[in-house]
Amino acid sequence: MYKTVEDRIRKALRHHIHERYKTDVPIITERPPKLAMGEVASPLCFELAKRLKKPPRALAQEIANSLKPIQGVARVEVAGGGYLNAFFDRAAFFQASCEESGREAKPPAPDAAKIAVEHTSINPNKAAHIGHLRNAVLGDTFSRLLRYAGRRVEVQNYIDNTGVQVADVVLGFLRLEPRSLDEVRALAAAPRFDYFCWDLYTRVTLWLAEDKARLELRSQTLKDIEEGHGEGAQMAEIISTAIVRCHLRTLDRLGIDYDLLSRESEILHLKFWDAAFEMLKQKGAIQFAESGKNAGCWVMQLAPDGQEAAGDEAPPEEAEAKIIVRSNGTVTYVGKDIAYHLWKFGLLGRDFHYHRFHKHPDGHEAWITAGERDDPGAPAFGHAREVFNVIDSRQIYPQQVVAAGLRALGYAEEADRLKHFAYNVVALTPRCAQEMGYEIPLEDAKRPYVEVSGRKGQGVKADDLLDQLEASARKEVDARHAETPESERATIAHAIAIGALRYFLLRFTRSTVIAFDFKDALSFEGETGPYVQYAVVRVNGIVRKGVGRLDSADAANALRVERGEIDAAKFLGAPGGDDLWELVVLAGSLDARVEAAVGAQEPAFLARYAFELAQAFNVFYHKHHILSEEDAEKRAFLLRLAQLVREQLTSALGLLGIAAPEKM
Repeated sequence: MYKTVEDRIRKALRHHIHERYKTDVPIITERPPKLAMGEVASPLCFELAKRLKKPPRALAQEIANSLKPIQGVARVEVAGGGYLNAFFDRAAFFQASCEESGREAKPPAPDAAKIAVEHTSINPNKAAHIGHLRNAVLGDTFSRLLRYAGRRVEVQNYIDNTGVQVADVVLGFLRLEPRSLDEVRALAAAPRFDYFCWDLYTRVTLWLAEDKARLELRSQTLKDIEEGHGEGAQMAEIISTAIVRCHLRTLDRLGIDYDLLSRESEILHLKFWDAAFEMLKQKGAIQFAESGKNAGCWVMQLAPDGQEAAGDEAPPEEAEAKIIVRSNGTVTYVGKDIAYHLWKFGLLGRDFHYHRFHKHPDGHEAWITAGERDDPGAPAFGHAREVFNVIDSRQIYPQQVVAAGLRALGYAEEADRLKHFAYNVVALTPRCAQEMGYEIPLEDAKRPYVEVSGRKGQGVKADDLLDQLEASARKEVDARHAETPESERATIAHAIAIGALRYFLLRFTRSTVIAFDFKDALSFEGETGPYVQYAVVRVNGIVRKGVGRLDSADAANALRVERGEIDAAKFLGAPGGDDLWELVVLAGSLDARVEAAVGAQEPAFLARYAFELAQAFNVFYHKHHILSEEDAEKRAFLLRLAQLVREQLTSALGLLGIAAPEKM
């Protein structure tokens, strides 16, 4: 509701200044540092004063005196050297916040432009690990925020099923762990196939490092997979499809859904890359290297300032040119990514076929790209106006090359609308690493975090992490609710575990390195998921007791509060009601915090909001004894305020992908 009133203030100021002064200035608003200064302040008079050659404070006074009434605003005052400070109508804001709370996401307009969010994108060669979970949780939460804000969102998960990592596992089954196609198929259908491949991938990495001549075997296997030839290609299809299903089962535990799984194999087999290759050659965006270290390759020459654009992430040789097609004819990841992004923006003139692939627990259906025929009812995918790629910050250079490729083809606007939603890595605290069974060198045990490596087999598998979190949460739930049915205790433990993990991964800004720790994440104190969840549980208990004690008079008062017939202003009036008013404003600010999180592309803003609201409610809970309040009208008001907080906390948690359990 805060954003709604703030938008009205901005609109009124913009119109008033245009009509009265025949000019326009940026309408900037902000939250004053103290409640006594109002709820919304604007410094616009300082800019207006420069144009009109008048003192800012005098202009502010003119505007405050002549501004027409604004719905939801009690008054506008002048502060300091020329600020305009707006004071909300407290009773009206409380009433409107109660009516708006708990609302569903705004449906996008029928003609709304599409936003594509690509996230997760785990190589389908082994089990998912904790770093992949940060990607998936960030992307899923950002998609939820966009949808809540009324955007039309398509969630994509890129499946690199023809890349080097899959080729390495295929090589493992051909050379280190010889298996026939039927044997691999049977193994892929067995439980924990992703775990088996995790270990095999590590072995292949070491095997290749022992003899550099073996890299030729990898190159040939990769070529066979890309061209769809022979046993290696068939094996890659079996392995990658099975691993994708393993990944989806893991991510279903976290409540993460997808609209489309885009497979790299179709980019090649449906000639997406061929079309993009011709476009790049015709525009002169790539050149064939006749000599030098890149002889025989097709490379993209960066712009004169490419070195600067690439940043510190790019090795010197890559800052000069980026290989798009290798000398053996195989296409690099970034080459296929350029073709994929031309499709994303609807610029390629080609489309995939689509098959139904997976039904998420909530009933949402995920489709997968295919090489032939469409299943009935396939949605219209692609043709996005804006694209967000959730990829870790180490991939900044390849993302810049993709954007450079779009620009070289004449698609500068699309390149500007391609956003790298970057984030930093996830590590473990030494304590957590030891709890997961890793041997930590003495020097690492003294560091703030321990880095992991999936290639070396050193990492925390996502399912192992989730299992351990649920087991830890289950111990607490069993101790507190031994009389509760087993299935219900399992559900509560799952909600706590997922809430702990998702909140822990979201509370840090994207540029922060996360050092994961079980004890910190599962704590019921401090800035954690369980702390916020418990605030909802506490409200539920109050509401249950309050409703259970309602006599006819209390029921009537509750209805009067709901209808706005009891004047909330007498409980919210300054100065006696300021503490209650602060809680009301915070509870009514969910829309503003969502807007800030979307604008900054920073889900951590919403995680912080949920914590602040839970914290503010706990202060309120200890100060105001709701159920024993003697004033019947105030008791009804306090109970409704508690319900407002519960509804907003539940909504905020839902946007974070966290359930609000009935009890903990």
